Amino acid sequence: MPVDELQLHLLPTSRTHAKVTPVGIPDVREERGARENPVTSKSPPASSFADHDSNVGFIGLGVMGQPMALNLARGGTRLVVWNRTPDRCAPLEAHGAFVAATPAEVFARARVVFVMLVDEGAIDAVLGRGTSSFGAFVEGRVLVVASSITPGYARALAADVEAHGGSYVEAPVSGSRVPAEQGALVGMLAGDEVIVEQIRPLFGLMCRKTVYCGNIGDALLMKLAVNQFLITMVTGLAEAAHFARRQGLDLQRFQAVVDAGPMASSVSRIKIAKIVERDFAVQAAISDVFKSASMIGDEARASGIAAPLIEVCRALFGETMALGATRDDMAAVVRALEARTSASEGGAEPSPSEASGARS
Repeated sequence: MPVDELQLHLLPTSRTHAKVTPVGIPDVREERGARENPVTSKSPPASSFADHDSNVGFIGLGVMGQPMALNLARGGTRLVVWNRTPDRCAPLEAHGAFVAATPAEVFARARVVFVMLVDEGAIDAVLGRGTSSFGAFVEGRVLVVASSITPGYARALAADVEAHGGSYVEAPVSGSRVPAEQGALVGMLAGDEVIVEQIRPLFGLMCRKTVYCGNIGDALLMKLAVNQFLITMVTGLAEAAHFARRQGLDLQRFQAVVDAGPMASSVSRIKIAKIVERDFAVQAAISDVFKSASMIGDEARASGIAAPLIEVCRALFGETMALGATRDDMAAVVRALEARTSASEGGAEPSPSEASGARS
């Protein structure tokens, strides 16, 4: 499954997991070998929220979803998981999770269900939105959507869930694969504050910090604002490195100056190393950055907000995709800058090794 979203890559941190007993999730324990009819099975009414161990569902075990779910399992959460490609479920099963045969079975066995899917179409398909299954799935459940989706879509989905007797929590995260593995994400939460607080202990296993952002849509807008800073910052760093290289400067010395200066951050240190070493192994994919930049630009235009920098970034990431770097890391945006320089000169770019050694 593709990377679910653009994420901020943080430096490694150590973390010790403790078992969490979330408030407000009724126990639906069943024998692992018994599979009931997911459509006719009924979970307890919302008023029966109880303070004890319970099943939590997790749908979508991609680059982000799998480590997030693993941290829940390691923390003692009783998980029921499903993924379109079943092999992604194996590590969860090894940690005691029940692997559901279908999304319907997840909803039959769990009252709180996390969804971390690639896009809005995938969410609608899994939830059976627009079909009779949708109401059966969400009634009496808390649906926690961590996917990167548009605020407008989230508001409409939340309204549909609530109209069918469910509760909706918006929960995008900031962080890439490594912080997801370490339980060091930053969670942005929105929705009914009472419901959010009931499930908030679960986020302590996946996030180093959570911030309540307000109404549905606000957490996604917060993530877009954070990503706007990230995208423009990394693009600016790539442009600066390209400028230094074309001026004949030693890029390792440029890296040393930036890393030692007041602008240095965990992100800048990671991304400048990737640019200098031409290591574009994915952390946050070009295609996901382009998607995020497009969402930011669209929201800005719809609100009458000037956002010229993100429009430049969107163009550059689009050009990088056109160069065949769709699944490269966002640091590969430097390739679009190199291509523009080459086109303006009518010649080829110097090789990175030639440029880095041009001046001593």
